[in-house]
Amino acid sequence: MDVKEILSRCDHTLLLQTATWEQIKELCDDGIKYGVASVCIPPCFVKKAKEYVGDRLPICTVIGFPNGNSTTETKCFETADAVKNGADEIDMVVNIGWVKEGKYTAVHDEIDAVKDACGGKLLKVIIETCLLTEDEKNRMCCCVSDSKADYIKTSTGFSTGGATFEDVRNMRLWTSPFKKVKAAGGISSLEDAERFIGLGADRLGTSRVVKIVKAAEKEEK
Repeated sequence: MDVKEILSRCDHTLLLQTATWEQIKELCDDGIKYGVASVCIPPCFVKKAKEYVGDRLPICTVIGFPNGNSTTETKCFETADAVKNGADEIDMVVNIGWVKEGKYTAVHDEIDAVKDACGGKLLKVIIETCLLTEDEKNRMCCCVSDSKADYIKTSTGFSTGGATFEDVRNMRLWTSPFKKVKAAGGISSLEDAERFIGLGADRLGTSRVVKIVKAAEKEEK
């Protein structure tokens, strides 16, 4: 697969607690240069980043991150605020405790409420696969399939594990073809990125792919 095609599917990501505006600005510069799908950044930087990039690059941010156990009202407020500030895409974390309790109707209703708060912007739903059983993962695929969301996403990258090939394969199998799949967390090589795409991932959440391409360019000089 062509490197540009891989980059076009990447949400170039920086969500570390220590992130500074200078780092976010560099992330945006690299995102524009390498033609990524979006940059995924903390909510506090959305307004400044959108003013900086304008229409040159979509801005993605996270909601209920990373634990997912904010109230639905809080998630909706965060979402509306992010959209007002210029966010083009929203990645929300589900209430994992509700999943563990089997409250799939509540999870579904919360997803729809957040989507309503998106004002037509893309919504990706993080189910944190590393914390779920196989049955819970499959049921969440069905839950997201029945919701208004646009994507199902594997991971925050802040828990006990990230995307696995098996999870992405199964998510593509269990999720409606009308919903897209995002693999995130631990994608460390172009080969891994290409394999995730081959297994059905439409987007990749990663901080490393652009870094790999930049390093290769330096070696060629």
